[in-house]
Parts: sequence; structure tokens; C-alpha cells
Amino acid sequence: MSSIAIIPARGGSKRIARKNLKPFDGVPMLARSIDKALGSGLFQRVVVSTDDPEIAELAIACGAEVPFVRPQALADDFTGTAAVIVHALQALRELGQQFEYACCIYATAPLLQLRFLRQGLALLEQHQDRSFAFSVCSFGFPVQRALTLDEQGALGALYPEFSQARSQDLPVAYQDAAQFYWGRSQAWLEGEALFSSRSLPVILPRHLVQDIDTDEDWRRAQYLYAALKACLLYTSPSPRD
Repeated sequence: MSSIAIIPARGGSKRIARKNLKPFDGVPMLARSIDKALGSGLFQRVVVSTDDPEIAELAIACGAEVPFVRPQALADDFTGTAAVIVHALQALRELGQQFEYACCIYATAPLLQLRFLRQGLALLEQHQDRSFAFSVCSFGFPVQRALTLDEQGALGALYPEFSQARSQDLPVAYQDAAQFYWGRSQAWLEGEALFSSRSLPVILPRHLVQDIDTDEDWRRAQYLYAALKACLLYTSPSPRD
């Protein structure tokens, strides 16, 4: 079994400028994901896909590899994660390097826990008929009872048919936790859909999940991380797991 971690980290983030390099609790955000990948013992290679020289320099200093430069066409505001992973795998194949499994780890995942990363690989090894396993968490409130605003700013039910339903009678819905995505390399290369029945969930508790796209997201992630550190002081000598 061979596995590679691929960490996408472009330089042109807009809503939080240079967020992959921005210190989070005193450590550059990208460095945290690299450290988790290297410390997991799961990967033969840890590669950062970037278009940015400063990010590449940091990645190498942290122990990751940057064997290629991501093309500008794949570093814009519209390119999805899957295309970046496919490019990385193809570039590595041209260098004579192939892997059975490829795990995309987001650069902005300071709450990532190694036990869940390990669980993702274990799921794929146990279920040979599935292609992906990735982090999800349940919504904190039934999505079927979500509200929306109309053009006049008035509230309305997004799904009126569920407006009178009891929350306990509605099925649990899950969201992408935006931390990691394990996949068989061939499934990535063949363009299989990530959000499909070919994928398995690694279900995370909500207090370990925060997608980071805005300043508010960043602050909330800091609060969650501080709370996690405080709890671990009483339960473990190390916050890694």
C-alpha cells in the first residue's frame, strides 16, 4: 500500500489575504497541515501544490516537497479541488511516481485530528468497492427547516413542506467538513464524483469543524482551537491527536 498527501495551497486567496501563510496560534496555517501529514505515519510523500514561491519555500522548510509548480490556470478563484489533485497525480506520474491512495488535506485545517485521518484510510482499505472517504459533520439544525430572505428582505421557508415538521422527525443531514479527502488515485484520475454513493463518511464532531473562508470563520476557529487546547491540557500530554 502506498499513499501520498497532497496539500493545495495557492497564493491568491481573496477573502483572507495570504491565509495559507497567516499565523494561527503562532504557527503558519499551512505548516500545521504539513506537520499533521508528516506526523501521521500514513504517507510516503507529502506534497504541496502551489503557484506561489513564498508558499513553496515555507512548505519545503516544514519538510514537505514541492516537485512541481501549479499552473496559473489551476490557481484561480474557480478551479475546484479535484482538478488540482488530478494535476498533482499526473505531474508525479510523469516523474515516475505512482500511489495507490491520494489524500487531499486542506491547508486551512487547524482542527484536524490524526485519528480521523487514519479512519479515512481504514475505511477505503475495508471497502474495496468504494472510491473516497472524507470528513463530514452533521448540521447543527435540520436543513429542511432553513429560512431564506426574499428580494424585500422578508423571511420565508426554504422548504415550505417541512415548515411544520418536528426536528426529531427529520433525517440528519451532513456537510463537507473541509479537512481531508482520501481517494484511490485511479478514482481521482478518472474524475469520479466525490459527493456520491461511491464515497464513505468520516463523521467528525461539530466542535472540531470550521471551514475558514472569512475573518469571522478565522475567529471562530481560534476559539475552537483554544478550547480544544484547554481541554487537552487535562487529558493528554500532546494536542496532536
